[in-house]
Formats: sequence, structure tokens, C-alpha cells
Amino acid sequence: MNVPRVLPPLSRWTAGGATVQVGDHTVFVRHDGPPDGTPVTLIHGFPTSSHDWAAVVPALAAAGLRVTTLDLLGFGESDKPRRHPYSVLEQASLVEEVWWQCGIGSTALVAHDYGVSVGQELLARDPARITRMAWLNGGLYPDLHRPVLMQRLLHGPLGPLLAPLTTRRRFAAALRAVLGREVADADLDDLWASVARAGGHRLAPRLLGYIDERRRHAARWTGALESFPGPTLFVWGPADPISGAHVLERLRVRMPRARIEELAGPPAVGHYPQVEDPASVAGALTDFLAD
Repeated sequence: MNVPRVLPPLSRWTAGGATVQVGDHTVFVRHDGPPDGTPVTLIHGFPTSSHDWAAVVPALAAAGLRVTTLDLLGFGESDKPRRHPYSVLEQASLVEEVWWQCGIGSTALVAHDYGVSVGQELLARDPARITRMAWLNGGLYPDLHRPVLMQRLLHGPLGPLLAPLTTRRRFAAALRAVLGREVADADLDDLWASVARAGGHRLAPRLLGYIDERRRHAARWTGALESFPGPTLFVWGPADPISGAHVLERLRVRMPRARIEELAGPPAVGHYPQVEDPASVAGALTDFLAD
């Protein structure tokens, strides 16, 4: 099956951004849309980068939004220190520093996967700063998170031995196992390139520490999610085996006033809605963010 690519080439995406200095590290940041547009910040997931959003950003920018994307530390074009003690708390501070350097005050926030934990920490710190919040598939409730076998292995004691053995082929197989729709080989090539740059695939065991952080901060982060007073949207792929339909069941009970855009297809979308069905994600986000 010849699946057309949806993401622009990674090289074009990175050429449109720049790096900023955050402490001892350089961080890749990109801005799209009119400088005076309504601010929105997009936070990517594990193990990829801001390039995940590249097929969605043009629609948001065309709607008059000022879109900020960045690669978190250890991801994409940002620095990837080998022995760094990565944490969600540090990533949230990194986002706050980028906001400060870029003159961003209040902003809407859109988060996916690993990024939802960063988003929850930002909400817990300063909910008044976030004007509205949109969530894509991620472990909002740690007890519902179902990591796949490869994640469990990389997070375990054998992780440091297994991570260097990760190849493009193994990466693609693991990614396809959590998708509901086919993704073009060219897109998978670029997703892998963002992971593998500067040996980033070796960092997986350290980055996966977020699984433990989610458990430690569960009450605080869940409370921040459920008590957020602003408009909330969930754009969700129900075919995701990690954080799919079973998460939506709880969200409908706990957050009945939130909007839910379930990408049920057919075929139903899986773990990467913004890559599997960027048109639907862009439409849902544009309607919500420009409301």
C-alpha cells in the first residue's frame, strides 16, 4: 500500500527554527503565524520531536495563531546530554524559560504523550497562565497507562543494553504497533532521524523515567487536569493500545464539560493523531483555539 507522506521533510522543518540557550543547553524553538497572533504552545511526545506537529501547524498559523513549538531536552534538534538526569519537572522549567526568552505570557497549550505530563506540571504550577488546554493521546492517568513491551524493556534493568541496539527497522515496527492508520515510510524515516540524531536513541532508558514521575506526582497532576478552569479539549485516537479508548471512558466521567473529538474513523486513529490524521486534528484544534 502506497501511503502518501503528510509531514514536510525534517530538514525543512528544522530550517524554519532556531536554537536558544537555556542554562547549559541549546534548545530548538520554532515560531509560526503572525507575531501578534493569539499564542499557542505545542509540546511533543516521546521519543520524537516538534516535527510531529509539522502537518498541523500551517492550519493553526493560517487561522491567525502565533504557534510556538520546541524540542524538549534530549529530543530532536535540542541538546542530548548522555548522562543527564532527565525529568518532567526540568522540562516544564525549560518550557517556562523559552516562554520568558520569547516574551510569551499567557498561552494556550497543546500536548501529546510525554508532553501531557509536562503540560500537567505547567498547569499545576500556574493554571492562570494557560488560557485553554488541548490534549492528545497520553498518560493523563498513570493507572491507565499501558506501555508496550519495548517501552517496558527499555525502562527496565536491560534498558541501557537494549537502547544502543535500536534501529530504524525496530523503531518503525514499534511505532506501527501503536498506530491505527498506516504512515508513509518517508515520514517514519524522518521520525527516526529526529530520534537518532546525536545518538538520541541511546537516551530512552533515562527519558522513560517519566513513567515513575507520573506515579509520584499522580495526585498533583491529575488534580491540575481536572480542576483547570479554562476550556479543555481532548483530540483522541481510540485505537491506541497505550492511552486509547480506555482513557476516554474515564475522561467522560471525570471531565463532562470538556470537548472530546474522538477520531474513530474508520479506520480509528491510534497513538499519533497529528501524524495519522493531521487534517482532523488541525480542524479540531483550529476551531477550539480560535474560538
